[in-house]
Amino acid sequence: MKIRIRVKYVVAFELVLLFVLIISLINKNINNKSTYILTSSTGINYVEFNVTYSALDKAYAYDVASQSEEVKLNWIELLSYLGAKYGGDFSKYKGNDIDTLVQKLRSKEETIGTLTEDMKYYSYYYEAYSAVLGGLVGEYEIEVASEKNPEEKVWITKYGLKGFSPIAKNFPYSDFEDFGVSRSYGYARNHLGHDMMSQVGTPVVAVESGYVEILGWNQYGGWRIGIRSFDKKRYYYYAHLRKDFPYVKTLKEGDIVQAGDVIGYVGRTGYSSTENTNNIETYHLHFGLQLVFDESKKESENEIWVDCYNLVQFLYKNRSETVKNQETKEWYRIYQIKDPAVDAYLQDNKEQ
Repeated sequence: MKIRIRVKYVVAFELVLLFVLIISLINKNINNKSTYILTSSTGINYVEFNVTYSALDKAYAYDVASQSEEVKLNWIELLSYLGAKYGGDFSKYKGNDIDTLVQKLRSKEETIGTLTEDMKYYSYYYEAYSAVLGGLVGEYEIEVASEKNPEEKVWITKYGLKGFSPIAKNFPYSDFEDFGVSRSYGYARNHLGHDMMSQVGTPVVAVESGYVEILGWNQYGGWRIGIRSFDKKRYYYYAHLRKDFPYVKTLKEGDIVQAGDVIGYVGRTGYSSTENTNNIETYHLHFGLQLVFDESKKESENEIWVDCYNLVQFLYKNRSETVKNQETKEWYRIYQIKDPAVDAYLQDNKEQ
């Protein structure tokens, strides 16, 4: 009888230990950024993009500099390696980590493939970071002022940042880290974008080349524009545009825009079911970036919006210079761009 009781106690004790172990593992996973690596048969379900400005800047600089070298570096691969190394937590970022990685790659003793073959989550970070950054760096043509005659423009071919800041050059703005803060209009929710405070009428610029997917009124965003990247991975959302004159007048759904084009103007519309209402207290651009891995989730509770604060700081490197047409009151870019992604998209759609 005593033996049976003792066995029961042992079994109970083991069950308690097992329960404690399970809870411990759950808590450990919750605190580990790699738990955000959530995938399914339809693709990635969650992305936490907290790559710092300094990491973006350094990886980009290495990428651009390497184009004239024998070993070409890819900034997304470099950042994805760091993402896998840090478990997605870039508070651990150290500049010498990326320096060491680049030295190994330049030595030709290692490739990004051999260095990451044992990194369980590298492929996830590469897919996730490619979705965020995929259309921002590459080769393109752009107009610049002629050295011989600054009043003339010439076309040059460049490799580098072809994405632009959402706010046109020479227009001041202020911002801070505000992704995830609470909002209460309509219902309690988190702020899934980045606010850039600026003067009414400030030209808003297309960050990446793409096509206008949505243009019109939404009671939360007011007058807003949604632009989709050609690979359909990125959906750029520009909201609270100006009352009465929110967009470039000729812009319509389906139009193709080039990175750096003026698309609209800063305002404070929204928070009303009545169109053309100013119910936002402060003039600002709400800039959002949604990643789309599964088309069925785009308009659902499972949308993937990423924190683009550091990305906006990075894009400040490239601001589109504009000029105002005094007759139409419209702003236009001064220097045009030829993005190969546009021609590729048109060719693909022509063949279809």
